[in-house]
This record gives sequence, structure tokens and C-alpha cells, in this order.
Amino acid sequence: MHGPPLVGWLLVTLCALTGAYCLLRIRGAAERNRATGGDALMGLGMAVMAVPPAVLDLRPWGPPLFGVVFGAAGLRALLLSRGTTAQAHHLHHAVGAFAMVYMALSMTGGTAGGHAGHTGGHVPAGTPLLTGLLMVYFAVYVVRAMAHLVPAVAIAAGELPMPGRAELTNACRLSMGIGMLAMLLTL
Repeated sequence: MHGPPLVGWLLVTLCALTGAYCLLRIRGAAERNRATGGDALMGLGMAVMAVPPAVLDLRPWGPPLFGVVFGAAGLRALLLSRGTTAQAHHLHHAVGAFAMVYMALSMTGGTAGGHAGHTGGHVPAGTPLLTGLLMVYFAVYVVRAMAHLVPAVAIAAGELPMPGRAELTNACRLSMGIGMLAMLLTL
């Protein structure tokens, strides 16, 4: 990930805590385990990717490893999305996993196009159009997750409900969406 080290460490903390919480939640129904396992993998993978390069340089082994792991996770999410009650969530996991593959490829310069000879300033590591589309997707996801987390009726009435397990899960997904946006911004 490019960008200031402080942002990287904040993302590492946010994503690692989210991934750890999801790991702790993997107890119960099989369908929930699949979704929570995907959340845990995404959170922990984002935490590793967000470590500032001065501390942990993932090249040359990191990008291919991330590509394989998240490519497999994305394909698994696509397969699980067929005929399940959590189809939309599995499709979201697939988009997130493929975004992680895209960011891993961008770490190697594999999608940078013709930027190799450019010097000075920040050179985009990914394809601006694809980065922009992914940012729009995750921005919409964050807004929708926030709307589910804090219903407008409760805000209008001046009452905020006490968070329960479902709200904490939504908060974790919201934080990962925000983290994904931040990581895409640094490409």
C-alpha cells in the first residue's frame, strides 16, 4: 500500500481487529460460518497488505500469494452465491476478493500500464478506471451498511439502539468497506 505510514498503521489496526472479531464469531450455523470466515480472511488479508512497505516489503512473494489466496476466495464466494440465502453477501465477498487480487497485482506493477518511465510524484499503480469503479462500489456499500447500522427512524426519534451481535457484524463490515476505500485511494 502506498501512502503515509500512519494511515497504513491505522488500517492495519482496524482490519486486524475486524478480522480477529470475525474469527471469534465463527461458531454456529454453517451458512454464517462461511460468511464470517470470508469476513475474517478479508480483514486479516487487508491488515497484512496495509503494513507500510518500510516495515514489511511483501515483494516478490506477497503479491502472487495474495493473488492466489484471494482469487481462490473470490471463486469460492461466487460458487457459494448460487442458490444460497446469503447470495448478495457472497457476491460482495467475491467483489472484495477480486479487488484484493487487483491491489496485489498493482503492488507488482502488473496493471500500471505505461507508467514505468515516470519520475516524481505519485504514479497510479492500478488502472484508474477500474480503481474508480471499485471505489464507487465500496462507497455505495459503505453508505448502505451505515444506513443498516443506524436506521433513520431511530435518528429522527433521537434514540440510538444498543448494539447487538448483528450490529457489531455490520459495523465490522462497514469498517472493512471503509478500509477497502482507503486502500484503493492509495493506489
